[in-house]
Amino acid sequence: MTIALLGYGRFGQAFADLLHEAGHTVAVFDPHAAVPAALKRASLAEAVRDAQWVVLAMPVPAIGPVLHELKPLLRREHTVIDVGSVKEQPCRLMDEILGADIEHAGTHPLFGPLSLARNERPLRTVLCASTLHPDAARRTRALLESLGCEVIERDAASHDRAMAETHALAFFIAKALVDMGIGEDLSMAPPSFLGLANMLAAVRGDAGHLFAAIQRENPYAAEARAALIEHLGTIHRRLSDVEGAALSIPDMTQPPS
Repeated sequence: MTIALLGYGRFGQAFADLLHEAGHTVAVFDPHAAVPAALKRASLAEAVRDAQWVVLAMPVPAIGPVLHELKPLLRREHTVIDVGSVKEQPCRLMDEILGADIEHAGTHPLFGPLSLARNERPLRTVLCASTLHPDAARRTRALLESLGCEVIERDAASHDRAMAETHALAFFIAKALVDMGIGEDLSMAPPSFLGLANMLAAVRGDAGHLFAAIQRENPYAAEARAALIEHLGTIHRRLSDVEGAALSIPDMTQPPS
């Protein structure tokens, strides 16, 4: 099967390798990247001409313009998916621009180049179906599962809220710790810090360059950051009060009394 991959950044390169390993022919168009000659196509039209699937692997702000340019080149046998880390805007754009004519679905692979390099399995991926194309969602699930993915189905808003409270907050905390120089010397780090150290390593090595996009493009990230800052401020103030000596972290492993 031929899959057109539009975008050859860090994730696009890793995803191209995953598709190739699964036996697919990959046709890449990205005028801004150094694409291997065997994969490179000179234009959007050439990339999608023989493809059955079209994967949008570019930054979210570029998706709208690309979809407008892509729409006249697509046929009913094409299925379009995106692989962005936010879902409301890409899914809305695909519904609006591709509409009922071209099948499409939103996806968010919860893995990156480091996960693939470590051969981690299963590779979890969120699937956001379009109400216009339920069959496209079923076929997208089958494609992802054939790549070794564990598929989690959610609507776009639920996905973005969950990512704001996990993905975006993890990057927000990591950014502060990195800027403070924390985690550079782990010689005396207790086991309780190692989880944070792993997070810092993942952020630095896998997707640190996406920090601003993750924070600014998720419509719920600012709200999540504000709530975190408010709670941290409250805890900080209470630790200075008389009651601070009694503050603790609840043991969530024990049943409530």
